[in-house]
Formats: sequence, C-alpha cells, structure tokens
Amino acid sequence: MAIKPSGVIFDLDGTLVDSARDLSAALNHVLKQASRPEIALSQVRHMVGDGARALIIKGFSETGHLPDDAEIDIIQGEFLSYYSDHITDQTIIFPGAMRVIERLAEMQIPLGLCTNKAIKLTEKIMTEFGLADYFSAIVGGDSFDYQKPDPRHLTSTLEIMRVEAEGAVMVGDSGNDILAAQRAGIPVIGVSFGYSKTPIAELNPDIIIDHYDDFLNSLGRLSESFQV
Repeated sequence: MAIKPSGVIFDLDGTLVDSARDLSAALNHVLKQASRPEIALSQVRHMVGDGARALIIKGFSETGHLPDDAEIDIIQGEFLSYYSDHITDQTIIFPGAMRVIERLAEMQIPLGLCTNKAIKLTEKIMTEFGLADYFSAIVGGDSFDYQKPDPRHLTSTLEIMRVEAEGAVMVGDSGNDILAAQRAGIPVIGVSFGYSKTPIAELNPDIIIDHYDDFLNSLGRLSESFQV
C-alpha cells in the first residue's frame, strides 16, 4: 500500500528563501562601518549557511585582518540589528516553493524547518512570509547546543515534529544539510539554485532538483512507496 513521507524538513536560506541580497547588504553595512571594501553578492552567496557570526568572520577575513572576539561581538550586534530591520527588503520565496508547501500541507505531511540561522531571525522571516503556520517545528542554529552538519539538529527537529526518521526527507542546498541528513540516515533532496560553493552534485544528495516544480515527482523517485 502506498504511503506518504512521514515528514519533510526544509533548510531556509538558499533552500526555501533567497535571502542573499539582504544578508549581503547587512554584511556590507558592517564592512563599510569598519572602512572595509564591500563584497560582491555573488561572493556572499557562497559564504552563507553557518550563521551570522561565521558570515562576519568570512567577510572580514576576505577584506583584511580578522578582528578579535570582542570586536566581532560588537560587529555581530550591529550586523544583527541592521539585518533584522531589513530582513525581507529583498528576500523572496524561491519560485514554486509556496505551492509545494501548500500541497504537502494538504496531504497532511508534517513539515519542519531546520536552519543554522538564529531562531529569532528565522521566526521573523517565516512569519513575514506567512510560512510559520505550515510548520510543526521551526528550529534555528541556536535552538540547541549543536547545529548542522550535526545530525542531532535534524533528529531533534523530527522529535519536535513527533515524526520518526524512517520515512522522513530532508531538503537543502549545502554540504551542512546533506551531511547532516546522511549522518542521520535520512534521504535528502538537494536544490541546485542555492548557495553552495561546491556544485550540488559533488555533495551526493539522493536527488537534485533545479526548480520546485520538480519536487513532488522527486519525492516519488526517492521511494516507490511514496504516493504524491
């Protein structure tokens, strides 16, 4: 008898939403305050995925010496303040993603969001785009003492969703997403339109999609038992 996935977990930046322009603006804001040169959007895209502090460290390392931890603390506060105020100025939901979310919800498949982004910022984006109500778990990079690629980030999200790992599916754009899923024994759909510097095929997801229009068919390809 055909069954549905037990649950689907999505990453946020580079997977559900294209947030690179707002992240780039926030990074360049703090770089400019420090009299550093700006970094091109195309370059910032490949720096995203490990949280705000890691993005700041990458940006400052790229443009000169790395400040000490105390200075980074101050810069991070300025970054987060600016980013929070402009968090959806230029951010968009990837084409077709909303239709997929709505379809999965219609099928009563539990949805989870697992990102390395801070939970406060994550919840703001999810709420402003009307996504929060579709998800039974929204987990950020500071929700636990661990984050992707640690598989516990995914398994803890599944626990909140009250979903077994068997039959669950992960969707992401980066090595963090794919490695976490592989370590957790969860099949993973990789999106080719995200922020990974490494070509998505080299990260070895189970399936790659180029557009969310391909998503439901890809679920069926993951397991012959899935009926979507």
